[in-house]
Amino acid sequence: MDFREVLYSRRAVRAFTDKSVDRTTLRRLIDAAIQAPSAVNEQPWSFTVVQDRALLARISSQAKAHVLSIPPSGLASSHLREIAARPEFDILHGAPALLVISSPDGPWACEDCALAAENLMLAACAEGLGTCWIGFAQGWLATADGRTALGLATDHQPRAPIILGYPQAPVPAVPRREPTIRWIGSF
Repeated sequence: MDFREVLYSRRAVRAFTDKSVDRTTLRRLIDAAIQAPSAVNEQPWSFTVVQDRALLARISSQAKAHVLSIPPSGLASSHLREIAARPEFDILHGAPALLVISSPDGPWACEDCALAAENLMLAACAEGLGTCWIGFAQGWLATADGRTALGLATDHQPRAPIILGYPQAPVPAVPRREPTIRWIGSF
């Protein structure tokens, strides 16, 4: 797949097969992630890969409870509460792996980890894998219990929880709105 095809075909995947992702592939994706630029070349990221089904189920359950504990005014949308309240809803969508990018606090830590996450998601797409950044899980993962479950260093915060696996089916293209562009100066 050429780079432009990857850019135009990467989608959030929320339905996976049971096939696990092997360690060599995961390592290749992490190697792609660390090619991302970082402010003053800090490269602050670290990576935690969770493939243990029991821990994945616990993360989903605890993250749902965490979302439901947030007052409605604290959520971006009441729709999120409705989704999390469904007993059958799995925050991790049955993915065989969760990869969490974390880092210590720093002035550009979130941006650096987001750049690494995008590299990882694009590389995964190029390998026929599906990914989705799971913002729903981020709140609980940042708690003491969540950080302990991931074995994070005490100074690290989870920045990008990304599920990945083999998609059950291709995800259709999502329409894009025409961008607002301001041209300043003449070319």
